[in-house]
Amino acid sequence: MPSPADTDDAVPRAPDFPPPPLDQQQRMVEAVLFASAQPLTVRDLAARLPAGCDPAEVLAGLRRHYQGRGVVLERVGDGYVFRTAPDLSFLMQTETVEQRRLSRAAVETLAIIAYHQPVTRAEIEEIRGVAVSRGTLDQLIEMEWVRMGRRRMTPGRPATFVVTEAFLDHFGLESARDLPGLSELRAAGLLDSRPPDDGMSLPVIPDGDDDDAIGHDGPADDLFDDD
Repeated sequence: MPSPADTDDAVPRAPDFPPPPLDQQQRMVEAVLFASAQPLTVRDLAARLPAGCDPAEVLAGLRRHYQGRGVVLERVGDGYVFRTAPDLSFLMQTETVEQRRLSRAAVETLAIIAYHQPVTRAEIEEIRGVAVSRGTLDQLIEMEWVRMGRRRMTPGRPATFVVTEAFLDHFGLESARDLPGLSELRAAGLLDSRPPDDGMSLPVIPDGDDDDAIGHDGPADDLFDDD
């Protein structure tokens, strides 16, 4: 004959305490879901709630409650998770301005174009003393700081390069005659204030007003440091 203890173990016993009211169960499920970094299943919720709770019924009620609100209760596979309402996703998007640093070659090329425009690629290379890569000019054109100018009426009709209104607008200039000095380029973050470590000198940008610096065809030694 089975003992009383065996009989008690064979028959499921009612919980010692009644389950919380449904509204309290909803509050509990809300708290657990909001704090979870991943979707939770009905089994996951049942393991966390007091005995006697019905997480499936609670989830059904919460899905109805959150319809049309700023956050919705979505089912992802076998789990449930709170998400931003799809029609409000645009509010979560942010726009940032990416600060792009110019390479040393691009800074030198930009300075030469700005102070000697209109200038051809061959003239840029003659002033710099090294070849100008296509990528350098493409970068400046992509930034809309440099554009193609008129072709020279010389053999081969080479294209020229000039600075754009976007370049002038960036530095708050009315015309190319108000070009920024070296300190202003550094303040704008376009020029590294550290001394060059590759043996190549930086272009020296005149700080004063020098009408002859724009578009002259003479020697360009004033664009480079002799140090």
